[in-house]
Amino acid sequence: MPLSEPAAREPIHTREVICRGYRRTDGLWDVEGHLTDVKSYAFHTEQRGQIMPGDPVHGMWLRLTVDNDLTVQAVEAVTEKSPYRTCGSVTPNFQRLVGLKIGPGWTRAVKERLGGVQGCTHLVELLGPIATTAFQTIYPILAREQAEKARAAGGGEAGSKEDMLRTKRPVLLNTCHIFDSNGEVVRKNWPDHYTGDRPRDAAD
Repeated sequence: MPLSEPAAREPIHTREVICRGYRRTDGLWDVEGHLTDVKSYAFHTEQRGQIMPGDPVHGMWLRLTVDNDLTVQAVEAVTEKSPYRTCGSVTPNFQRLVGLKIGPGWTRAVKERLGGVQGCTHLVELLGPIATTAFQTIYPILAREQAEKARAAGGGEAGSKEDMLRTKRPVLLNTCHIFDSNGEVVRKNWPDHYTGDRPRDAAD
């Protein structure tokens, strides 16, 4: 167990979020998320009646179809399990995501279109891990393919993936402390985009 040994306790609630990315044969990408909330005890709800242990209180599905630029081409949202029968009536609003690009400003744009009563709290929350899964799915594949094309065209080291990544602005620049443009990871891997005080070519 990576965490320290816990105090004596009993399980109460489990939230699971599973996201998967797929490359489609038509050149687009599907990124799907599934969220479930499960209690360890039975309880009564006004509209669903008794919910037994292990029966999800929430069961939500969301699929974004995006292009290589991470622009949303299609959306499918489904509320499979919810405490109220009308929870799923808001899913058509998620079509408002079509045309948005996953990247800087994504969270703000999502809140503008689906915040508060315009959306479902749980489906909106699911868009966060779906967005990062889209990056993890698409960026490495396209980077590898671009490097292979450059290598084939250049015929040598000049066309290597490493050389290409050192000159192209990294997508993750300044999105996390490890990719701080003033930090060592950027200095070593993307010196053209390093903004720190240490010389770019300084020995480690």
